Amino acid sequence: MTLPRRKFIRNALMGGLFLPAFAGSARRWQPGPETIMTTRGPVAADKLGKTLSHEHVLVDFIGAGETGYHRWDRKEVMRVVTPYLEAVRQAGFQSLVECTPAYLGRDPLLLQELSAKTGLHIITNTGYYGARNNKFLPPHALTESAAQLAARWTTEWEKGIDGTDIKPGFIKIGIDEGPLSAIHQKLVRAAAKTHLATGLTIASHTGTHAGAFETLDILADEGVSPEAFIWVHAQAEQDETRHIAAAKRGAWVSLDGVQDDTITSYAQTIIKLRSAGVLSNVLISQDAGWYSPGEKDGGSFRSYLSITNSLIPTLLKNGLHEDEITGLISRNPARAYGVQG
Repeated sequence: MTLPRRKFIRNALMGGLFLPAFAGSARRWQPGPETIMTTRGPVAADKLGKTLSHEHVLVDFIGAGETGYHRWDRKEVMRVVTPYLEAVRQAGFQSLVECTPAYLGRDPLLLQELSAKTGLHIITNTGYYGARNNKFLPPHALTESAAQLAARWTTEWEKGIDGTDIKPGFIKIGIDEGPLSAIHQKLVRAAAKTHLATGLTIASHTGTHAGAFETLDILADEGVSPEAFIWVHAQAEQDETRHIAAAKRGAWVSLDGVQDDTITSYAQTIIKLRSAGVLSNVLISQDAGWYSPGEKDGGSFRSYLSITNSLIPTLLKNGLHEDEITGLISRNPARAYGVQG
């Protein structure tokens, strides 16, 4: 399909310098190996290294009205979480994308401190999570327009999050299954407008194909290329032809619930996507962690090692090459989250 004319705004990483619009309706945006914004500043995408592209350090499910930094002690969280992140480094990974949104436990200062302590590049986000019937949306998200929400999120990119100098490296939204409610359509449009102003990739908690393809249609209506969209939790869709269709359209297909007891099914899906020639549009991660405020010692914490300990050996035994593994865990995340400076 020919995409509508896309206003491609290149945003200088630290200064908000807008350059001329990208011309040509049929030409597709190429997310480059440019720069990734981490909690400790910009990093060249080709230096990102092996990356876990969808994980969590802390998640607070109490709801938007009650959550806040008062709900946890950063020192205690660091005590619990640091060994898990150090194990990631020891396994050879250099970067971790932390996908907890605002009003669900996002804490940029905590992530910055953990990054400094462990040496991992940690990437945080802007955006709001509307899934689970809007429990994690602040009241203003229900009344403000898409443009107003986008202005809030763009400000975090330009000035930093919650009074810090820490900037988001991507946009995280969450929607329930399609057809999308009016509020969730608004979140998608707000994410589109933010992307156009910042270049940040949109990662959407989505689930099965109905919500994913409706999101792609809304993004196209806003002038955003599919390459700027990550279909989060795509493994919830059992029909791999949907994954293939989304990837061929240009979207990122994120298989991000890898666990030791699900390795066989994930490996089978990845092999089918490889056979379809779309492995370069696939992301893999574990959706693992996390510290849960209010629970003793932060509750049950799932490690981030299922990919390195179980999935990669299984994929190699089933015929994937080392270079294809490198694509999944290094090149693809760098391309997916790259921002042009």
